[in-house]
Amino acid sequence: MAQASVTPTPLLKDELDIVIPTIRNLDFLEMWRPFFQQYHLIIVQDGDPSKTIKVPDGFDYELYNRNDINRILGPKASCISFKDSACRCFGYMISKKKYIFTIDDDCFVAKDPSGKEINALEQHIKNLLCPSTPFFFNTLYDPYRDGADFVRGYPFSLREGAPTAVSHGLWLNIPDYDAPTQLVKPLERNTRFVDAVMTIPKGTLFPMCGMNLAFNRELIGPAMYFGLMGDGQPIGRYDDMWAGWCMKVICDHLGLGVKTGLPYIWHSKASNPFVNLKKEYKGIYWQEELIPFFQSATLPKDCTSVQKCYIELSKQVKAKLGKVDEYFLKLADAMVTWIEAWDELNPSAAEQPNGAGK
Repeated sequence: MAQASVTPTPLLKDELDIVIPTIRNLDFLEMWRPFFQQYHLIIVQDGDPSKTIKVPDGFDYELYNRNDINRILGPKASCISFKDSACRCFGYMISKKKYIFTIDDDCFVAKDPSGKEINALEQHIKNLLCPSTPFFFNTLYDPYRDGADFVRGYPFSLREGAPTAVSHGLWLNIPDYDAPTQLVKPLERNTRFVDAVMTIPKGTLFPMCGMNLAFNRELIGPAMYFGLMGDGQPIGRYDDMWAGWCMKVICDHLGLGVKTGLPYIWHSKASNPFVNLKKEYKGIYWQEELIPFFQSATLPKDCTSVQKCYIELSKQVKAKLGKVDEYFLKLADAMVTWIEAWDELNPSAAEQPNGAGK
């Protein structure tokens, strides 16, 4: 008689929340059911709070809309964006788990070149649970992967690696382009599956996309603020970029690693490039000053926790980027409000040092 198959307990089942920002019914979860059903979901509903969003049966979830955010955070709710996917970071704040995976509702299960469905969450967890190599680049990419190792000439003193704070996944089909690139390449699709994970080197910034992303909330959570975007703000679609730049400066300071590459998801639909251009155009202009700011930002030695680093960064934003536009004065204040709200909801973690040292 054939033995009944036993469903294995998924990795980190009780230590990870899946955060999804949305304005629509979550039918896309049906495709993810085999991979997500045993995890807890935090759904952050954007837009009209009187609208009822349907979630497929059988998922363990909590749903927060704007009324809930206002009720829980009070006046500090001003730091959570409205009518923008940046509202997802409320889910990071409200979570009580060690790890977060966040995904957009237009992201479907991708297939690898052999046709096998990719369990994106499992790959993110593997990335987060093994070290990074931010201080010296390994030419075989991730040396901790099966079938790989450190190459000749790699210093033995650095082979222990650094704790991994963030795992940044990629996308097949619709690439994550800005509006001008969308407009000149409307038919371009990403069909290239690169079977690799690499650590982004210390001192190197990157454009972080929030639609397929996982992180260690205990190591870097307070830095994953997706900024003030959307309704009432002069900019949108730079929420994940802002979080990525702030996070990377802080990871570099605290000796933490960031990985990018696998896993892939299938990004199903391109957003309207004309709408995107309206949201992005100030960001496209401002980023030419933002990038040099983050490239030259340094944090003092007494910044030993993510919160302290983030407050220091907010002061530098106010002092240096406030001259670019008064929006950055508002954003710097929101960064402080975000940390205050985070510490109120997460009091036990408020003053713990993070990272592995410089």
